[in-house]
Formats: sequence, C-alpha cells, structure tokens
Amino acid sequence: MTSPSLQAAIDSFGDPRGYLAVASIGIPPRQSVDALTADLAAWSRADRDPQGYDLVIERTREHYGRLVGMPVERIAQGSQTSVMASLVAQAVPVGAEVLCVDGDFSSIVFPFLQRHDIVVRSVALEAVADSITENTWLVVFSRVQSSSGVLADVPAIVEAAKLHGTFTFCDTTQATGVLQVDAAQFDATVCHSYKWLCAPRGVAFLTLSERFDALLTPVQAGWYAGDNVWGSCYGPQMELATSARRFDVSPAWQAWIGAEQSIGLFAGLEMAEVWDRASGLGDALCDALGIPQQHQAIVSWPDASGGDLGKLVAAGIRASLRAGKLRASFHLWNNDDDVASVVGALRR
Repeated sequence: MTSPSLQAAIDSFGDPRGYLAVASIGIPPRQSVDALTADLAAWSRADRDPQGYDLVIERTREHYGRLVGMPVERIAQGSQTSVMASLVAQAVPVGAEVLCVDGDFSSIVFPFLQRHDIVVRSVALEAVADSITENTWLVVFSRVQSSSGVLADVPAIVEAAKLHGTFTFCDTTQATGVLQVDAAQFDATVCHSYKWLCAPRGVAFLTLSERFDALLTPVQAGWYAGDNVWGSCYGPQMELATSARRFDVSPAWQAWIGAEQSIGLFAGLEMAEVWDRASGLGDALCDALGIPQQHQAIVSWPDASGGDLGKLVAAGIRASLRAGKLRASFHLWNNDDDVASVVGALRR
C-alpha cells in the first residue's frame, strides 16, 4: 500500500507515461515548475536581487543533509560532479594509488587520470573490495553504476577500506532520490541532483568527513566560499568559511529555486518505499521480458545495434542507450502501464 506522502509526491509529477529516462535526466515536480515560473516572472519585473537566493540555497542544503544523513557544515554545494571530484583528485599525495571502477562514469574518473604523478588502477565493480590493499590511498566508485544500474557492495568496500586505512569517495548521482544513501559512511560523496532528485541541472553537492575535509584545499575558492559571502567580493583579504562551505562555488541562482522544491520533496519521503516501487517495476519488466530479475531501478540489456531503443522511440517511449546497453529507468511517475508499453513496443 502506498503511503500518503509517497502518493502525494507521485501526483506532483502528473502523468508522464512512457518516460523511462530518469537515469539521463529527471523531470520536475509541479512545485518546482511553479517556483521557477514565479521566480522568472519576478526577475522579468526587475524584482530580484542576488542576496535573495541565499536562504533558498541554505534551505536546499538542509534538505539534502536530511536526505543523506549529513550535517550542513559537512556539505559543500557546486554545479558539476567533475569539478567537485577535481578537488578530491587534487588532494591525492604524489605517488599514491587511487582505485577506480572499470567503466565507471567519467566525471569521477577523468580528474584522477589528469594526475600523472599518481597511480590510478581500475578493476571490475565486483572486485573492488578485494582489490583494496595497504597501498590504496583512495577508492572511487559510484553507488549505482550509470551504464547498467548495478549497485556497489558498499558494506564490503567500506569494510575493506577501513581494514587498509583507505579513504572512500562515492558518487551517489544515480542513487540519491531513489535509494537510501548514508553519506556519513564515506569520506566523501558527490551528487548531481538533476537525475533522481528531479532538480534543474546546475545543483550538486559534496559531503566530507571531518578527517577528509582537512586534506582538501579550496583551490576554486571565490566570493561564495567566504565566511561572510557578501563581504568577500574583493581581495586581497581572504577569510573563507570554516565549514565545508569554503568549497562552495558561485551558485546558478534560478536552478536553486527549482532544486529547493524538488529536493525538499524527496527529503520528506521514506527512501525504502521509493526504492521498493522503482526496483519492483524494474523486476516486473525483467519478468515480462523473460530475463533474470536485476532488483534495480535501472534495467539494462544488450542492444549494441540500438534496435530495441529504436522500437521504444517509435512507440513514444523515452529510454537511453549507454555502453551498448538499453537502459530503462523507473521512478515515482512510472507504473505497470509503462512496463506493458515497453513489452508491447519490443514485440511489435
């Protein structure tokens, strides 16, 4: 039985039948659209100023903190995953080893590959925990793999990292908003909110443990990283925030108007219920297609030619193709009708 809070959230998305592409880009709830529309109208009336967005950003940071179990002082905000990952990559000591996942999303891999003075080693997802050694300074992985929807074995990875004194850096972009995420169990996490959190693109978060925070340098510091934001517009005096906010970057203001509503909506939901719904639809699709259940919100199967994707597109169904696999992703607005539509399109 669907809880009242989840049903209200489902209803806020209307009836976007055939949309199975949240793994590529989410769609906004009604509240976000209304807030953005009102903000654009105010802007067009010359009734907006930059300072007016500050409280919106702080409320959104609080929503995100509730969602992933982190205090706001341990959360930095930014606009892109790769930029935040670059801060982490910059902190790796010369000669140290970073362990990555073969085929993981490039935004959390490329920044480390730019460091020619460190060792970057990649292994299969299922081999990550066993591949951590005393030489591994940092292990980098996605909570949910973008190309396939496969979930990382977090308990095994975290346990192995603790055993060897290895830091952990987890990308939760394909997880937060559909799967329970406990950011406190990692040294660092990064999340862009335009997928499962259904926010406008340009709102991302970096969480840091206290011990890892001390190792990072705010090399991208600007006025918004200042202890007193509006007193930090001009140099050369620099007094950065003492919290993780010293890693903040200048925000894309309008994006935060929509993000406050979207992230606030998900922060009020029970993620186990959201996951049961989304992964349950995924398993229903697997059953209907006659393939093993994947127990994932993202269902994928080989489609190197793009033939299956073409059939879905022709039927008005939006999905995606990644790494030679068709990727159908389920979220709050999907239901059994979407499963039937996919099966019907593929069998035509």
